[in-house]
Amino acid sequence: MALLRAAQDRCGFLLGGWSCTVEAAQLVETGWAGPLVAGRERVRAAAPLVRTVGDQDLARDEAARAARLPSLAWQTAREGLRHGPVLVQVPRRGYVPRMACATCRAPARCVHCSGPLQAQGADDLRCDWCGRAESGWHCPECGGFRLRAQVVGARRTAEELGRAFPAVPVRTSGHEHVLDTVPGAPALVVSTPGAEPVAEGGYAAALLLDGWAMLSRPDLRAGEDALRRWTGAAALVRPQSAGGTVVVVAEPTLRPVQALVRWDPVGHAVRELAERSELGFPPVSRMAAVSGPTEAVAEFLRAVQLPPQAEILGPVPVPAAPPDRPAGRVRPSRRAVGPGAGPGAARQRRRADRRPEVRPGGPHGPRRQHSRPGPRRPPDIG
Repeated sequence: MALLRAAQDRCGFLLGGWSCTVEAAQLVETGWAGPLVAGRERVRAAAPLVRTVGDQDLARDEAARAARLPSLAWQTAREGLRHGPVLVQVPRRGYVPRMACATCRAPARCVHCSGPLQAQGADDLRCDWCGRAESGWHCPECGGFRLRAQVVGARRTAEELGRAFPAVPVRTSGHEHVLDTVPGAPALVVSTPGAEPVAEGGYAAALLLDGWAMLSRPDLRAGEDALRRWTGAAALVRPQSAGGTVVVVAEPTLRPVQALVRWDPVGHAVRELAERSELGFPPVSRMAAVSGPTEAVAEFLRAVQLPPQAEILGPVPVPAAPPDRPAGRVRPSRRAVGPGAGPGAARQRRRADRRPEVRPGGPHGPRRQHSRPGPRRPPDIG
């Protein structure tokens, strides 16, 4: 909406943030917007030190087998608490939102509705769907009676950290209660993504836990969203010159993790845009689906005026029609591919790899983009 208003009213458009979306990278790529970025020297001076812990590190770490935090994260938290508060970002809220059999690792499900079981406390096992309590669970696969946590929530993380650092206050910020600010005194601040409070003087360190939980989501934007949440938390940490350190528990070879280490979300967005252009994925294309009786869909396809580059997928039968809906319905999908997709996308990727001037602004110089005032309509960004 802001893009349309800027074009209609012939006014400037400014977009700022710690990270960069693929849509913003497309605005720059098409020439509709220009980048406003800080130099690399300023970025390095403002950004914290980012360290990674991958699967191989966890396999060699004896402490990580018994606890959720690897040794590097414990050492970073212990050192950071000497100088100020430490932020701990946990992807999931609650206590233990997902459980599994301790023997065969099969997901623990409710016997009534097959919903996932979650622990809301140390001795409170309930279904996440129907809310029924489960006291006599046993695994239908192997017959085991012991459970283990698949995913640990923010409340359980705060409990574990409280036992590990008994003399340090633990504060939580999340769905039930969001903190705006915290004092600059030593403390552990456990937060879900987006609910991180601002610390006076900045955090001495930050631990970004369970990165796999965000990166493994079945979503086209999983990597982009994970990087956005990580940079938002890391931007609250003191610069490296002041001892600020960030530890991300995720595979270091993955592109979003590498972008965080280099503090280069713009480069990540540009390369992501090039790959989506090659495949015709949004934002360079838009999808529309129409469902109805076979004759009506065929008549619609004959009557509709599609652009020349539109691609029609189907029609295919609509699966599992409800009893009150007539059978024989089909659904075609059409994909309107923008000018950035197709064979020319390879050239776009090569240009993206050669563009050193497109860089982020760092924690104290957020990346911003502005449009040139004019009557031009912004590109279709999905």
